[in-house]
Amino acid sequence: MNLDLLEQNKAVVRRFNTELIEQLNAETFKTIMHPDFINHTAAPGVDKGVAGIWYTFEKVLHAGLSNIKVTIYDQIAEGNKVTTRKTISGKHTGTFMGVSATQKEVVINVIDIVHVKDGQYFEHWGINTLGAVAAMLASEK
Repeated sequence: MNLDLLEQNKAVVRRFNTELIEQLNAETFKTIMHPDFINHTAAPGVDKGVAGIWYTFEKVLHAGLSNIKVTIYDQIAEGNKVTTRKTISGKHTGTFMGVSATQKEVVINVIDIVHVKDGQYFEHWGINTLGAVAAMLASEK
């Protein structure tokens, strides 16, 4: 696989993190998500397709956190997959996973693998500390 394509795939993932996770840009979402997208590690009860990803960003992250910032620490591309180690941080100013606002700064650690197909998110696998962060906030109320 040529290095240009690997760098293009990494750029798609960076754009996703900036324009979707941070900015909740609906137009970018429409263009960057493959219609047959599958999230292999969606939370129980959450749609594994495109609708589930938007729901997570709009109704979980942006409903509960303000000033969302994604910091990418590492990206490794091989073939059509990009692995990213990052944090998602923000201030807990709304209801977040059932926990009312605490005004605390939170940091969610994430490692994910994205299969990029034709410049779009096609598949996703990931691990994160979202549940642990929600539990910590609930225990401090």
